[in-house]
Amino acid sequence: MKRDLRFTRLALMAMVAMFTMTSCTDDDNGTELGPLVPEDVEFGKANDTFSAEEWFPGGELGTTTKASYSAPAPAVENIRGMESDFNTGEDFFEHLYTFDVAPRKGLGPAWVRNSCIACHPNYGHGKRQTEYRANTIGNGYLLVIYHPDNNAYISEVTGMPQTAAMSPFKAPIDESQIQIDWKTVNEMESGLAMTFPDGESYELIYPEVRIPQSAFNTNPKPDNYDVRLESTIGVYGTGLLDAIADEDIEAQWKSESRFVELNPAMWDKEAGSFKASAYYSAPYNNTGSFHGTRGPLKRFTYAMTRGTLQDGAGANAIWNITNVTRSDRHWLYTTAAWAKAQSEDPEVIKYIKEHGESMVSMLHPYYADGTDEGISARIYEILSASSIGFKDTFEKFLLNGAPYNGEEEMNDKQYYQFMVWHRGLAVPAARNLNNEAVKRGKKLFSEIGCAQCHRPSWKTGADNMWVDASIKAYADANRLAADGDYTKLLPKYANQTIWPYTDMVQHRLFMKNDIRTGWCRTTPLWGRGLSRQLTGADDRLHDCRARTLIEAIMWHGYSKQSDAYRATEKFYNLPKADRNAVVKFLESI
Repeated sequence: MKRDLRFTRLALMAMVAMFTMTSCTDDDNGTELGPLVPEDVEFGKANDTFSAEEWFPGGELGTTTKASYSAPAPAVENIRGMESDFNTGEDFFEHLYTFDVAPRKGLGPAWVRNSCIACHPNYGHGKRQTEYRANTIGNGYLLVIYHPDNNAYISEVTGMPQTAAMSPFKAPIDESQIQIDWKTVNEMESGLAMTFPDGESYELIYPEVRIPQSAFNTNPKPDNYDVRLESTIGVYGTGLLDAIADEDIEAQWKSESRFVELNPAMWDKEAGSFKASAYYSAPYNNTGSFHGTRGPLKRFTYAMTRGTLQDGAGANAIWNITNVTRSDRHWLYTTAAWAKAQSEDPEVIKYIKEHGESMVSMLHPYYADGTDEGISARIYEILSASSIGFKDTFEKFLLNGAPYNGEEEMNDKQYYQFMVWHRGLAVPAARNLNNEAVKRGKKLFSEIGCAQCHRPSWKTGADNMWVDASIKAYADANRLAADGDYTKLLPKYANQTIWPYTDMVQHRLFMKNDIRTGWCRTTPLWGRGLSRQLTGADDRLHDCRARTLIEAIMWHGYSKQSDAYRATEKFYNLPKADRNAVVKFLESI
């Protein structure tokens, strides 16, 4: 094994040497991107501050030397044939979904976005927006609509609310009525001044979002609700985070529980362990369930609501963002309240009556017997065949062959290839680690306490990940895992030292107009320094309120109740050169 790891390191070094002589093209976005460090002959070598391993934040198997968020990891490249599946899976992420053109057919009937990359510009963090428009590339915002008295999502629209729909249906939310206002902070609740002691000033802004009741095309319409924004983060490196052992994450929570209050929905303080609710369990009785055993630990999304990558995060989004069904989720992501409103809308019924009789029409499944009553009943029957009413409507849904003749829109092989891509995305190598300011920044980052939450490194486990029923079905049909080891079909990152700079714990910062519930997973910092180069923006935090790293850091000290207040206070009191050094360090990892 050691010999193999040395070989991989030498191979990566050879790639860097090659890049010093030639330029490379990132074919995924059409941008000419050079190597990360073409002039740095000391790349990959230890110095007095950084170890040799820190140049490779994704470890030997998960790091790329391309200045890209979209490159395949060595774990993909090292296995014959896997890169072809990776490239096909990438296509599902990058291109628009349609109503009826393979292989990306099945969009709708309502959707959040018509492509994945729309939310993740060049695979990175979403960009700050001044208005909510689903078709704006770079708008990574998801609307979070919830009841403020208990933080529960409203039931009238889906958890990831949809603002687009196929004609003649009206989107669950009319996005033209969504208003985003950016407010400026006049003073910090904590008492920290809006100028540093040396006189340099900074500014903090935050969004206020309003959606009037009239914007909801549902019956009933919701009331007593509040709205927040949550932006997407980069999708690269998520396979590496998935490879961290559950018990190691639990040990981190236990260690921190001695010093800070942890989310009681996840953590049993008296027992010193996770509650059952902290583990993910797929709700599908015969399509990938954990059969009564404890599922994997939740670790993805700000709210840590999703577990293994194979049944969470992107695997979930490829279904509910586009409403593209597959064999393990062969139903629509809709609500009964939306279905009822559409089934009662005379304009919708009239349009289907005039355009849905033809067998080749996309509206034919809704045509029924052609009467107003028949069309209305069929609309409700199809549009309410959702994850919420799945058990009651699934049989009828299939028997009626609606909405797309009972066939999955993303087949098992395509989903498998999508997950090869998702799990196989590499983390960019670190940059400028020989720079004296970057070295100084790393030391300060630790000294002032930032590393207590933004834990620098982890060691991945055996990475014997859970594999869902769709991938198993594809493997069985093609005799790809006769030995019963389905994990070998996906990129694996066993026993890797990685440097994501996250403790995988939820903390509270008590910001103005904070995230729903207040609890937010510590976001990984690796690769973020390339954001402006690769995406054109460097917006940070859960709703892109921070336009710069300085703003992101100072939001951590908005309230004295913040888990990061003391560290922010120390940063605030640093001289300008040291503040800049911390920023330069964060831009380099």
